[in-house]
Amino acid sequence: MHELIQALKECGALRFGDFTLASGVKSDYYIDIKMASTRPAVLSLISKLMADRMEQDGIHADIIAGVVLGSIPLVTALSLQTGIPFIMVRKEKKDHGTGKLIEGVLPHGARVLVVEDVITSAGSALFAVELLRNEGAEVDTVLSVIDRESGGPEALGARGVSLVPLLKASQIPR
Repeated sequence: MHELIQALKECGALRFGDFTLASGVKSDYYIDIKMASTRPAVLSLISKLMADRMEQDGIHADIIAGVVLGSIPLVTALSLQTGIPFIMVRKEKKDHGTGKLIEGVLPHGARVLVVEDVITSAGSALFAVELLRNEGAEVDTVLSVIDRESGGPEALGARGVSLVPLLKASQIPR
């Protein structure tokens, strides 16, 4: 994981200081995976590490799902790395076009792996899990780049979902 931490620092995605997160919680570090996912070498590293983790942990999926916007580069790269098709989950319906919350093909009964960038409380991951389950998908795992260790694994676990992070906050040297 040293290689991932170094890559995140070098591209400016991992910063230290005084930050307020979207949840309103204060933090002494900030992780901007969108910054990392716009850098081809870092995105490639993340997708390779995710594919390796899937293989090591025996995670099998028919479909990979990402929540718009932050996870879309991650699922695209992971799809290219593994050959597994992906879908995109919207947080809210658009008032034009098809108005769908799920973009792409989701066969009924498909085993879906949800991919997230950073897990804090797991709110958007839980939204995706419930939406996908309501559409007939089987979802039991969320794969993330970072687990901030702020209640996300417990919230997911309460819904029968395991969190598999590449990196935990406690592993980031300060």
